[in-house]
Amino acid sequence: MCTQPPKVRRAVWAAGIGNFVEQFDFAVYGYLAPIMAPVFFPGDDAVTQILSTYALFAISFLIRPLGGMLFGRLGDRAGRKRTLSLAIILMGLFTATIGFLPGYAQIGLVAPMLLLVVRVLQGLVQGGEYAGAVAFIVEYAPDRRRGLYASFVSISVFLGLLFGAGLSALLTGVLPAEDMQSWGWRIPFLLALPLTLVGLYLRLRIDETPEFVKASHAGEDVAKAPLLEALRTQWNPILVFCGASVTLAVLSYSWVTFLPQYLVSEVGLSRPDAFLSNVISLAALVPLLPLAGILSDRIGRKPMLVVGCIACITAVPIAYAVAGIGTFAAAVVAQLIYLVPEFFLTGIVTVCISEMFATRTRYSASAIAYNSSFAIFAGATPFIATLLVAQTGTIYAVWGFLAVIAVFSLVVILKYMRETHLSSLNADKYAAA
Repeated sequence: MCTQPPKVRRAVWAAGIGNFVEQFDFAVYGYLAPIMAPVFFPGDDAVTQILSTYALFAISFLIRPLGGMLFGRLGDRAGRKRTLSLAIILMGLFTATIGFLPGYAQIGLVAPMLLLVVRVLQGLVQGGEYAGAVAFIVEYAPDRRRGLYASFVSISVFLGLLFGAGLSALLTGVLPAEDMQSWGWRIPFLLALPLTLVGLYLRLRIDETPEFVKASHAGEDVAKAPLLEALRTQWNPILVFCGASVTLAVLSYSWVTFLPQYLVSEVGLSRPDAFLSNVISLAALVPLLPLAGILSDRIGRKPMLVVGCIACITAVPIAYAVAGIGTFAAAVVAQLIYLVPEFFLTGIVTVCISEMFATRTRYSASAIAYNSSFAIFAGATPFIATLLVAQTGTIYAVWGFLAVIAVFSLVVILKYMRETHLSSLNADKYAAA
């Protein structure tokens, strides 16, 4: 496939903005969870309050496979553009709604119930956003540069996290603690509305992907039941992708969501310093992602994933040891060490989301695969990590959890995964499996 560079660039912007808004919400919710917890959950036990807030974070992930099925079916039937336009509208509205919710002091138990409802609705929409955005980019990208262009989807993710973390750090550093807990935490969620309008404008200006147009033949070859077809014919690559990607889910959310809170509650760093150290590491990762994409276009996806899993086992305990020193500089260095496995996993898992599935059912199959692995492990990781530290008294229990997952992924990648970086997008890579 050969697409004009200006169109590819517009596709990158259009796809990336939705992931930016989605990850902005994740970062804000994750970073501000300790501040939001007393607003929605009564009691004197701070750990229980934080765990309750993280539990809602996990629930929004657990509902994502259902959202992936709904939006995946729509994306394979009606097209990527329409589906992603609908997704960004709903995502922005639900994220902003959190900023308007009254707290427990105003309406009692209804407050956490409303927060639960909104997080569930967010999870439904987010289940269709990421996989659809990756499909959108990959179906526009030149065949030999899919890793590079897919890396920009990952960049949008980390820019969203960076913006969310940066804004959270700024607000907690500038506002008094009382103001931050009473109304300051609402500001980032309300900013989702203008961001959504920008995203919708970008998505409405881009054409449908050439790959989808070609595969659909003006509607004649569109799958009538893409979800059922994906489950019937693509179960093998779905399971392989889940096994290969689960390590990234645990790695990323033990870093971005759990570690800053650990630095505050267990290491003794101030909240602004913990947030700032995370922001610095996020900013350092962004320019590395295109390099990872280019490297994977040259040597393949599997070698990158293998090195990434091994780095999870070897580098993360070093990061935890450095973090335990307790200084701001140590916190920064510890999180920079985290970037080693992230470099080899993040963008590569992203491009594999689409490359492993044929165009006819790509949105449905990739949404099921991505959300199945990330729903269970990414959303639950902050909760599990916090619980492990509380029960064992050491952060190395979190590393043990990650190491077990990494070994599992390594086996799946080496034994079952097929190389995809030179394959045709419309080919069924696992047809003979």
